[in-house]
Parts: sequence; structure tokens; C-alpha cells
Amino acid sequence: MTRPDQIVAMSGDLFASLPSPASIEPIAEGAAILRGFAAPAAPALIGAIAKISAQAPFRQMTTPGGYQMSVAMTSCGALGWVTDRKGYRYAAQDPQSEMPWPGMPAAFLGLANAAAAAAGFSDFAPNSCLINRYEAGSKLSLHQDRDEQDLAAPIVSVSLGLPAIFQFGGVKRSDPIKRYRLESGDVVVWGGTARLAFHGVGLLKPGHHPLTGSYRYNLTFRKAG
Repeated sequence: MTRPDQIVAMSGDLFASLPSPASIEPIAEGAAILRGFAAPAAPALIGAIAKISAQAPFRQMTTPGGYQMSVAMTSCGALGWVTDRKGYRYAAQDPQSEMPWPGMPAAFLGLANAAAAAAGFSDFAPNSCLINRYEAGSKLSLHQDRDEQDLAAPIVSVSLGLPAIFQFGGVKRSDPIKRYRLESGDVVVWGGTARLAFHGVGLLKPGHHPLTGSYRYNLTFRKAG
């Protein structure tokens, strides 16, 4: 698998050795977990997160209903996902600074494209990356990613740091939910018939990870428009 420095350099043969069939875990039609796919790049990704959050700090956003989310968030790329009393949406500027979101690092773009291709979705070109920071006791309730204009593109979700329980269901909230333990470096990709599947993250347990300390980070790549 490609070294982190090769990813940062954005060489033309990112992840030249794609995951073996044994490391690809299908979880639904159009959805799979790529076990350990991002692990070699994790230090570079964590370093990039630090630079992004220095420019656009993590914050706990408020839902349209007035609920403060337990997960802290920031974004990078041409568009960032935001929520407040006005609703869920994508914005070209960080509402806190009124400045454009930080540009998406080459390491992010290369990883997202390679992971999507490994899961069967070629030519994925995300223009938004939502970065979630979890601490003990935080969670993400079941939801659909449906604020994007382009629903033909997949979602690529990268786990870094503490392990978490990923919840994945169907396109209806009432569909059965399956649970998967995600370790640092695991990548989940879903698209096609699974693109609007309900998903969430269970309550994060306390712990310590060598790269992230008491946190878990998640990178969610999307083609927002």
C-alpha cells in the first residue's frame, strides 16, 4: 500500500496496491468497508486536520430544531456543510469567519478518489470534506446524507483514532440497522442504491489512541454540487 509521503505528493499511482478481496467487506449493495485502507496515510491525514482546524476551528453546530450537536465539526474544500436555525446546507464560506473554507489537501483528494475506485466508483471528485471530531460520550444520530445536489456520487467516510460503532441501515428509517466496529484507517464507501441509506455512529467510549489521544476523527467526502 502507498506510503503517506506518496499520498501527500499526489503521485499518479496512489494506492497502486488496492485492497485484497479479504480486506473489502461488503455491507449492502453499493456499500463496503475497506479495512485498514487509510492506515498508512493516517499520520499525514491527522497533520492536515490540524492545519485545517487552525484556520477553521472545530465547533458544535446547532440543528434547525435548536439541538446542539455533540460532535464538533469543521470543513475543507469548495463547500462546507453547516447547520443552524436556518437549516442544513452547504456554504462556500465559514459562517464564523466569513472566509472561504480551507482548501482540500492533496492527501485528502488522493485518498478519497482511490477509496471510491477500490469500492467500484471511478472518477470520484469530491468538492467538500466534513471533518467530525468525536470525544467520549458523543455520537451521531441516524440520518441520510441528502443535502448534496449530486446524489450520483458516492460518500467516502474515513475513520481515524479511537474505534467506533458504525450503524448502517436502508433507505427507510424503519429498515433494520446493522452495526460494524470501525478501527483507525477503515474507510466506508456507499453509493448507488445505498447512497441514501440511513447511518450513524454510536456513543463513543473513552480511550486513548497513539495518533489522536482521546478523540476519534472522521473525514466524510462528498460531491456537494
